[in-house]
Amino acid sequence: MTARIIDGKVVAEQMRAELKNRITDLKSKGVVPGLAVVLVGDDPASRSYVTAKGKACEEIGLYSDNRCLPEKTSQKDLIDLVEELNRDPRIHGILVQLPLPRHIEEAPVVLAIDPDKDVDGFHPVNVGKMVIGQKCFLPCTPHGIVQLLLRSGVNLEGAEVVVVGRSTIVGKPIANMLIQKSPMGNATVTVCHTRTRHLADHVRRADIVIAAAGRPNTITADMVKEGAVVIDVGVNRVEDATRTRGYRLVGDVDFETVKEKASLITPVPGGVGPMTITMLMYNTVQSAMRAAGMET
Repeated sequence: MTARIIDGKVVAEQMRAELKNRITDLKSKGVVPGLAVVLVGDDPASRSYVTAKGKACEEIGLYSDNRCLPEKTSQKDLIDLVEELNRDPRIHGILVQLPLPRHIEEAPVVLAIDPDKDVDGFHPVNVGKMVIGQKCFLPCTPHGIVQLLLRSGVNLEGAEVVVVGRSTIVGKPIANMLIQKSPMGNATVTVCHTRTRHLADHVRRADIVIAAAGRPNTITADMVKEGAVVIDVGVNRVEDATRTRGYRLVGDVDFETVKEKASLITPVPGGVGPMTITMLMYNTVQSAMRAAGMET
């Protein structure tokens, strides 16, 4: 068996086309969904990500407001900007790019964002609503994973899922989402991590493996049962002298061997990655629809 590739770029394009139609409908009613992205400092990776978000907004017709602040911006000035954006009716979603410079605490900045504009899904109000199954903004990468599974025809009902990784950005929220009593859940979930004993024994039980450990080759072929679905969230740089930049990107899964046992698998890059920005735009459109009283 050779796995069918779950192409995140294709699924992202499908969802962006759907969002474009919703945005056209909103604009016909005088509403233009707006996303504000705040970048503090000049980290190259963060700047590249912010640029990609701006480009994606432009492509589907979102209003994009990028705020690039100096590295030495104070925490007070950053929070003042967030509160200004909270009050701005043109802005339906606010994202403060992380990580922030060391002199700024992340928690007070996240708390300052209006939960109704927290399109990253990081505010404790939205996290709490997610855990108890109330309507909220779901965090982008985990929500993107669920969309990849559902749109690839994977049945989550009663599925045995093993999540490898317990971060607040991926591991914990995806586990919470998949156990919910909903069409996006109803799975049986085991969360593994760096202190898990006999990791391979847990993973071998899984119908669906979600690897989010941040370490290359965490999941190898001997750990995966025949026909499992494997979602690789990891993005790791490994040295590669054959590449101009001196490295290549790999996931947490030994892709070449695992693909011979899995039924479906995501590549790195091109799997989960393209979904994250798409789900950010999805949340922004949802926020605009709520503000316009159009959400069902």
